[in-house]
Amino acid sequence: MEFGESYSAHPAGSDVFRPAIATAHTPTPAPAEPQRLRTQSRRAPLTTAALFGVAALSGLIGGTAGPTLFQSQAAAPKADVVVTGVPSSSRAALLTMPEGTIGAAVQKVGPAVVSIRTNSGLGSGVIYDASGLVLTNNHVIEGATSIMVALEDGRHLKGRVLGGNAGFDLAVLKIDGPNLPVAQLGDSAGLEVGEAVVAIGNPYGFDHTITTGVVSALNRPMSEGQGSYNQPMIQTDAAINPGNSGGPLVDMQGKVIGINTLIAAPQGRPAQGLGFSVPVDTAKRILSQLAKDGRVTRSGQPYLGASLADVSPGSLQGRRGARSQTPAGVEFGVLASQVEAGGPAAAAGLRANDVIVAMDNRDLHTSDELLQQLVLRQPGDRVQLTVMRDSQTVKFTLTIGEAPVR
Repeated sequence: MEFGESYSAHPAGSDVFRPAIATAHTPTPAPAEPQRLRTQSRRAPLTTAALFGVAALSGLIGGTAGPTLFQSQAAAPKADVVVTGVPSSSRAALLTMPEGTIGAAVQKVGPAVVSIRTNSGLGSGVIYDASGLVLTNNHVIEGATSIMVALEDGRHLKGRVLGGNAGFDLAVLKIDGPNLPVAQLGDSAGLEVGEAVVAIGNPYGFDHTITTGVVSALNRPMSEGQGSYNQPMIQTDAAINPGNSGGPLVDMQGKVIGINTLIAAPQGRPAQGLGFSVPVDTAKRILSQLAKDGRVTRSGQPYLGASLADVSPGSLQGRRGARSQTPAGVEFGVLASQVEAGGPAAAAGLRANDVIVAMDNRDLHTSDELLQQLVLRQPGDRVQLTVMRDSQTVKFTLTIGEAPVR
């Protein structure tokens, strides 16, 4: 996999979807053709959790094709679905739940979670500013000619797009109304694997559905579109279904720590317990740009400018010939299959076919491990890379660049 380089395609039948969902009472259009995305891992395919668009992720690591991602749009149900929720007056009468519980978290953020209906389908979103700013996935609103936002309290407000970016798959909408509920954006950098989380959204038109789970993994490497930078994501086993796209992933303090975006879909069939969310820290880096400028001008994402692959006998043989010609003793590491001319890696001295074995004296066994270390850094940070080149150990300092905006 890589930062700032393109990847090869997935095998057939390995898909990732952004789930699309059918709306209650209103037929949704036929499914759109999927747009291709790419992942940097060798895992089951993913499916996006929105009602709109289709994107596929694919990647090649160590010669093994990775999963694909799709944004899928659900076809209309043959019969209307009637979804009845608890009246807002009844919710207000519910007892306050103990702090740190699932119920307390839902009470804090739930009123700010919205359903987003467009002429193309249905997704979710979350109000993050009292002025009426709504965060959602870009694929939920992309190409929409009309947008209606429904609040938990029963209000339906017209929405307009302030800005969106397909690379991050995030967008900001504006709604106008008094006394809008607001969710608090948390901090995804401090998350730990095993932490309890809650996903809130509108799967299949069932408004404000709550599902629970844990943080299954952090910094799962995903990339979207040809030549895009990596998009590390939060993996969770909280159920994410079509229509959840754009809805929040919430911690036990009731703070938004991610935006639900993808679900795994091996052979086109959504898997259980394999959902993926854009970290809220990623969103916070670009929200003001989207709201004020309508587009992302600075990604804020770390960037190496090299195509990377896991080291394996097969991958090295394919690139270097006989196994005996590979660096002596190299059994693990990250192969720099290509180095972008003029990029940060090239400026530091990295060459194609170098094997990166450590960053800041921390061993690297896979490209995923390198990504997980890289996302902890910021553009402009300096790191020391240890590289095996022609049976020699070479160390040099690399200044991390900033990923170009796609």
